[in-house]
Amino acid sequence: MGQFRLDDRAKLSIDIALAAAGGDGERLRRGEQAARLLGLTGAELDALHNGSSFDFRLSRAIGLAISPGAESRGRARRAGLDEQDCRAIEDYAAGSSGDRS
Repeated sequence: MGQFRLDDRAKLSIDIALAAAGGDGERLRRGEQAARLLGLTGAELDALHNGSSFDFRLSRAIGLAISPGAESRGRARRAGLDEQDCRAIEDYAAGSSGDRS
């Protein structure tokens, strides 16, 4: 199992999931355009719209970003994300202004 990285692709995935969860259509449209340029498929975008991913760790990261708290953090930790990863995800989601794509 490789280590989770909060790289540009993971951040974009989190942004799309947050935009979908928050009903921010413009942010979602911009994120989807950027995602297509990175090669994400329609099925991957559909999963992100539902707050998930085909990548198990990224799915847990998205869950933590959408719903920060002990339960989501525990799921992320059991999926292999360390405490630093969890803090970075929560900080990124809290500071996400929708202008990242």
